[in-house]
Amino acid sequence: MKQNTQRLIISFFLLSMTFVLWGQRKMTRAEYIDLYKDVAIEKMHTYGIPASITLAQGILESGCGGSDLAIKANNHFGIKCHKGWTGKTYHMDDDEKNECFRKYDNAADSYRDHSLFLTTRERYANLFTLKTTDYKGWANGLKKAGYATNPQYPQLLIKIIEEEHLNQYDLTTPKMLAEGKKDKKGNKSEVKPETATPILPKAEIFMKHTQCETAPNGRPIYSVNDVKYVVSDAGENLYTIAEQFGVYAYQLFKYNDLSQKETIKIGDMVYLQPKKKKGAQATYQLNAGETLRDVSQRTGVKIKSLCKYNGLDQNTTLAEGMTIYLQKIN
Repeated sequence: MKQNTQRLIISFFLLSMTFVLWGQRKMTRAEYIDLYKDVAIEKMHTYGIPASITLAQGILESGCGGSDLAIKANNHFGIKCHKGWTGKTYHMDDDEKNECFRKYDNAADSYRDHSLFLTTRERYANLFTLKTTDYKGWANGLKKAGYATNPQYPQLLIKIIEEEHLNQYDLTTPKMLAEGKKDKKGNKSEVKPETATPILPKAEIFMKHTQCETAPNGRPIYSVNDVKYVVSDAGENLYTIAEQFGVYAYQLFKYNDLSQKETIKIGDMVYLQPKKKKGAQATYQLNAGETLRDVSQRTGVKIKSLCKYNGLDQNTTLAEGMTIYLQKIN
């Protein structure tokens, strides 16, 4: 009886050790890619960062999720605390002794913060003038902007991308991603955008705006010409607003006639929908210094339509007091 008990204890110990060793086993690249490719693609469509670059950085920086930083802090991109970080921290030796790194509750939070890190820092702004299919340009641009100190960083990323054919994910559309996802019953499921912490704008900004509804996150939504918009607050950009409202960032750039290199200011109107072809009123009286884009933003009318109604070019210099037609002249 005593021997049987000892055998059971030994067997249980060996089984437990097997699970521990399996849990500590380093993932292969293929396993890592399969686990994180969908979140990288989702972030690409929200923030404009190539999925291939995100995955290659995750593989390189985290050692396929096997580094101490990835295991103990869920930090897959080697992002240090930097000024202004108020989240959890993890300290370890790196370029210097006992450096501060960001710590996350899970790997998905690390992927999200990686996107925010790149989109909210001016030194990375030039990257967003590149196409999401230009992984070589992104790899070299990251090094040039100071993401890593290793002089071979671009070559390492490009090598991983080409060896694992990660650039195929840069061609994945939102529809393809949604069709590729299935729930536990085998049914296809839609890709649901993550919900960001709402940033409530200052009340004084909205004095001249008419609220039409309240978003689920409590944020006021306004309307002009039956087109919905929000007013930007401090620390926001089109990427963070897109995340809050479940739309893709490229759509917001298009709706608001902005290039990916341009930024928004506090108090700017940010349309969540395409503008209309004609205005709710017939004309608009131009204020000093206004451009056709300013008129388009204030009236909810497409710039293309304004050019057509007024016989103007988009870059034409306009004079104060000029009447701009918002509808077709009969």
